[in-house]
Amino acid sequence: MFARYSLAQLAVALAIAAFLLVFLIIPVVTVAYVAFADGAGGFTLSHFGSFFRLSLMRESFWNSLYVGLWSVAIATLIAVPLAYFTVRFEFRGALVIQTLGVLPLIMPPFVGAVAMQLIFGRSGSVNLLLNEWFGFTLPIMDGLNGVIFVEALHYFPFILMNLVVALNNIDSSMEESAQNLGASGLRLFRRIVFPLAMPGYVAGAALVFIKVFDDLGTPLVLHQTNLLAPQAYLRITQIGIDDPIGYVASVIMVVASLFALWASTWVMRGKDYATLQRGYAGLAKRRLGPGQTVLAYGWIVLVLAVVLAPHLGILLLSIAKVWSFSVLPDAYTFDHYTTVFRDSPRMIWNTMLYCGIAAALDVVIATAIAYLMLRTRVPGRNALDFTVTIALAIPGVVLGIGYLRTFRGIEIPFTGELLTSSWILIALGYTVRRLPYALRSCVAALQQLHVSLEEAAENLGASKRRTILRVVVPLMAGGMLAGFITSFMTAAVELSMTIMLVSSQNDAPMSYGIYLYLQSAAGRGPGAALGILAVALVAVGTYLSYRIIGSRVGAAQARDIQRIGM
Repeated sequence: MFARYSLAQLAVALAIAAFLLVFLIIPVVTVAYVAFADGAGGFTLSHFGSFFRLSLMRESFWNSLYVGLWSVAIATLIAVPLAYFTVRFEFRGALVIQTLGVLPLIMPPFVGAVAMQLIFGRSGSVNLLLNEWFGFTLPIMDGLNGVIFVEALHYFPFILMNLVVALNNIDSSMEESAQNLGASGLRLFRRIVFPLAMPGYVAGAALVFIKVFDDLGTPLVLHQTNLLAPQAYLRITQIGIDDPIGYVASVIMVVASLFALWASTWVMRGKDYATLQRGYAGLAKRRLGPGQTVLAYGWIVLVLAVVLAPHLGILLLSIAKVWSFSVLPDAYTFDHYTTVFRDSPRMIWNTMLYCGIAAALDVVIATAIAYLMLRTRVPGRNALDFTVTIALAIPGVVLGIGYLRTFRGIEIPFTGELLTSSWILIALGYTVRRLPYALRSCVAALQQLHVSLEEAAENLGASKRRTILRVVVPLMAGGMLAGFITSFMTAAVELSMTIMLVSSQNDAPMSYGIYLYLQSAAGRGPGAALGILAVALVAVGTYLSYRIIGSRVGAAQARDIQRIGM
């Protein structure tokens, strides 16, 4: 079925391995080396001892675990009922509800943090109303509570999406058997339904923990610097690139993220969730009574209102002339958008340039890795997939620190410009950080392409290169486009690594510009306007990807029907 491998395929594999070695493995290993090096080429644990002797570092370590675990817990409380209700019961608009539940992902969490302060903060809209009506307030956004609240609302869709898929894949006969034995209600959910959906939940929960642990922008915007990511950033930027404590914090972040990935597989170890036969795919839909319908819709509307509050808040802030100690803005204006288009067009262009380059490189590299994995026997091909996947667990601030340390003093040929001061390193960093997303899309697309189509082209005289260019790539176009859009959109709101690598505002993308604006009360309006533009960019990209992919699928189906008719 597969040729062993050609020299050209081996060369492609080696080129990709070299790219990952230089821009992923070596920077991360460099961070680890500095954390364990004694300055004379020897090994030492003294830096870790110094780290844990500092009360601020110990506090930051425990706070990061605290925020990560509580964010997962609250995200679970939001996502599990939302997924179960929309899958288990007959709901009008269930798909709309699930879609709205995923919307938080298109807004950077640090952008929503400012809006959440205005709505749920000590002097925010909700607390002003609670104090006026009932005489009390809720400390929702105080201290670490605010970080947990923002992170949980932003990242719970990872659990929601994975859980919806898992619930839809449960064999309904399993539930029917339990019901025949007397199980019902909460007992049925706790003993049968949720355990069978556990793989989806665990995958989503691990992603939430990793993303929360990695997030740098939200704590900085909320002025909560007693967490590992902010401390790693502050130690390197304020004390210096040679400060070992910043590297120790980075190593701990990487270990925690890798541990979360390992734990998600360990929990599932030795357990089988497959069935030998399948009845109706998915849980049987049940009807709700009138009272139950009112309660269910009331709860869902309440949850979605809280979840979508950041979007409404940032929109109001972007057009608010004055919004302070009031439920709604006192006056409205579009001057903030004028300010953004006057002062920040360069940032918008930079975002398009960096993310476009990164997404294009991601698609090319991901397509090559997918082909090597599924169509050749090149040695080490699965190691490429593993290495790319590991990039998911590498926090952006760690990769940024690794780049600054690894490439310091290196000049770009023919320009004399330092690589660490160039926007090129930002684009390459985006490429590495978003490559896992593109790879999954390209692998899925190639898995759906039967090898017999390639064999038929080769039997008709086409060379391997011509077959790939004229048959494989066109038929993978939908998956490649999905990978491009996903990489582009997620890179457009990247801040953790960006904030480490931007050396001048002239090279700054939109995410960095939003962060700068939001640092002062006077700049929050323009920052919100730039945030709305970033959200619009992501939303339009998502819409176009679905339209283009849909049109390609439709065209392919039409061609197949014509061929069958002929």
